[in-house]
Amino acid sequence: MTDTTVTKIDSRHSPKGPDGQKYLASGLNVSMRLWENEQPGKAKETVSRDYETVGFVVNGRAELHLEGQTVLLEPGNSWVVPKGASHTYRILEAFTAVEATTPPAQVHNRDQ
Repeated sequence: MTDTTVTKIDSRHSPKGPDGQKYLASGLNVSMRLWENEQPGKAKETVSRDYETVGFVVNGRAELHLEGQTVLLEPGNSWVVPKGASHTYRILEAFTAVEATTPPAQVHNRDQ
């Protein structure tokens, strides 16, 4: 029998991670998180993750620095950070985005 469980998450009550991200729906192979009203500042530390990330910009602007490339992210844009890619973000103006990670980012204390 297949799993027919439906999970609904209300972001108003979602738990927050250490960097301010809100955890949204999460399954066995993918999870979502919300970065809401991130403020401009210095670029975050360059990292490489053991999961793939796809994202969608709701509002604001940011730069994604990925393996020597710089990509401007604006409302309506989506992006992919491949597993293992060296990258960082720099917020240019108050920024809100939704990301999905596979496998789920918050599994096994991978909270970034």
